[in-house]
Amino acid sequence: MQGVTGSLRSGELLLPLGILGILVIFLMPMPTFLLDAALAISFTFSVLILMTVLFIRRPLELSSFPTILVISTMLRVALNLASTRLILGNGHEGTDAAGHVIEAFGNLLMQGNFVIGIIVFAILIIVNFVVITKGAGRIAEVSARFTLDAMPGKQMAIDADLSAGLIDEKEARTRRKQLEEESNFFGAMDGASKFVRGDAIAGLLITIINVIGGLIIGVAQHGLPFSAAAETYTILTVGDGLVSQIPALIVSTAAGLMVSKAGVEGAAEKALFGQLSGYPQALGLASFVIFGMSFLPGIPMLVFLPISFLAGYLSYVAARSRKETAEAAKRTAEAEAVKPPQEEPISSTLQLDQLKVELGYGLLPLINDTKGHRLTDQIKALRRQLATDLGFVMPSVRIIDNMQLPANTYVISVKEVEAGRGDLMTGALLAMDPQGGDVELPGTRTTEPAFGLAATWIDESLRDEASFRGYTVVDPATVLTTHLTEILKDNMSELLSYAETKKLLDDLPPENRKLVEDLIPAQATMATVQRVLQALLAERVSIRDLPAILEGIAEVAGSTNSVGAMADHVRARLSRHLCRSHTNHKGFLPLITLSPQWEQAFAESLVGQGDDRQLAMAPSKLQEFIAGVRKAFDGAAFDGETPVLLTSPGIRRAVRAIVERFRPQTVVMSQSEVHPAARLRPMGQI
Repeated sequence: MQGVTGSLRSGELLLPLGILGILVIFLMPMPTFLLDAALAISFTFSVLILMTVLFIRRPLELSSFPTILVISTMLRVALNLASTRLILGNGHEGTDAAGHVIEAFGNLLMQGNFVIGIIVFAILIIVNFVVITKGAGRIAEVSARFTLDAMPGKQMAIDADLSAGLIDEKEARTRRKQLEEESNFFGAMDGASKFVRGDAIAGLLITIINVIGGLIIGVAQHGLPFSAAAETYTILTVGDGLVSQIPALIVSTAAGLMVSKAGVEGAAEKALFGQLSGYPQALGLASFVIFGMSFLPGIPMLVFLPISFLAGYLSYVAARSRKETAEAAKRTAEAEAVKPPQEEPISSTLQLDQLKVELGYGLLPLINDTKGHRLTDQIKALRRQLATDLGFVMPSVRIIDNMQLPANTYVISVKEVEAGRGDLMTGALLAMDPQGGDVELPGTRTTEPAFGLAATWIDESLRDEASFRGYTVVDPATVLTTHLTEILKDNMSELLSYAETKKLLDDLPPENRKLVEDLIPAQATMATVQRVLQALLAERVSIRDLPAILEGIAEVAGSTNSVGAMADHVRARLSRHLCRSHTNHKGFLPLITLSPQWEQAFAESLVGQGDDRQLAMAPSKLQEFIAGVRKAFDGAAFDGETPVLLTSPGIRRAVRAIVERFRPQTVVMSQSEVHPAARLRPMGQI
């Protein structure tokens, strides 16, 4: 009982009780006073619907409108049935047999002549059925069809904006939900409009039944004269038809306004009058035409002239308003033009551009290339590729023109420091021999900026011939993007700031939040996690599996504070990924190992503890080691392989510190980082 009372107070049971009440009206007779009250509620409900439709800004603001149509139609049909029962049962008693509301409407329309009343009522029904209801139904049908047909294109547009980075995932979900609601709304309106049309047909049939049935009952059963029965039952029938058809006409009008409002923003009166008054010339011409018509023979001049003057005055007011608006906009633009530029805050000069690409004036077409090689599009793709391959979120790249550079030169800067430069030729293609030889095609000899390979700028017409000869052919934007990629990979550890590290941790899925809370700051600080991630990125190890990295840090954080030791332990946990990323196309991991003599030499040359351990090896010994590494790897490269240098865990970092100085792209792995499932292929020994 308390639950029902609470539901009534909160309004949860009002709608079910209202629907149940409508169903009761279908089955049980109603007293006249209750019918009068229900008819007044029906009028109020229909006017409320129309006013709401006029004031909403978008159709989806009243997404429950199809349900409202169904409920209002059920209410009118139920009241029509209840009034019919009273008319046919008590009509012989007088014109108030079905209540005072129906009697009043019947006398209002009849005005003492029931023939005129029937004709006017018939016209009212025809207007509602043929014009308003049928038109609204057709608009709803077409709107639903076009909305559903346009859904795939709109969804593709949302996906394209999301892929381009113009919107985020939250905005994309909001747009998809709005699109789904729009399609559901117009589909429901298409179906609900059939209820309105059926209501109009039912009203016409009920009117005919009431007139014929009333005459038969009044004359045959109650012995009334035919003229008295015709007058009484006609007044009752027309009055009943009016009190049902007028709300139906109002709701049908609201439905027509709702479905025709699909492309209009704002309240109906603001949108309508704002657009009609947007062209003062149209109002002026309308005023002129009405003024001329007022002088035609037989035309009431006193009616047409005031309307003509009113239209002319509105045209003058609209023209003056538009002129004042244009002058105000012009003054604002002029004030903005002469307004002294605001001094840029000094603090803005302290901000560094993480990544910057400066272009000579001859390379500016790369930004707006119409052939599908736009530099901005390739940089967007590079951001996504780096995030997928290495788990590194690339900072935004600032692209500016620099008139001080040579026309075809570009400069890539990392934190305002030049990290690389190169020369491009717009309108040409860069051809390279994968074997490292010269390109046997006419063109301009050059050096590929990212890897230093011999290359040639060739004309675009030679693309097919270069591809046929097995040369690698790329456009200028791709050359620059490739160079930017290599510079990024060399500087990822420096670009991974404290703030970026925190953002990576904050973006972890909810199931990993507990891991972060237990690790930071109880076992390791955020700065420690940052340094471990930087150590991994410095050797181009993917940090995408961030939960596994955090678990690895948590495992050794209690026993050591050495960032190097933590990074080595994490590398061992990522052994499957390390081996997989360096496996060749045949599924083997090519290896070059250190001889026991070199293993011992490095182990004996390490002095210090933890991260303070340093290599103290004689320069002559180092030169010998460098020569051995070059010889072994050059031989492997001749065989088409890019092997991994394998060492013992204790000396891996020291060996890597030496190798990265002359072969920075060489991968150095320890024996603990080789996954048991990896298929190994020894390529030699140093």
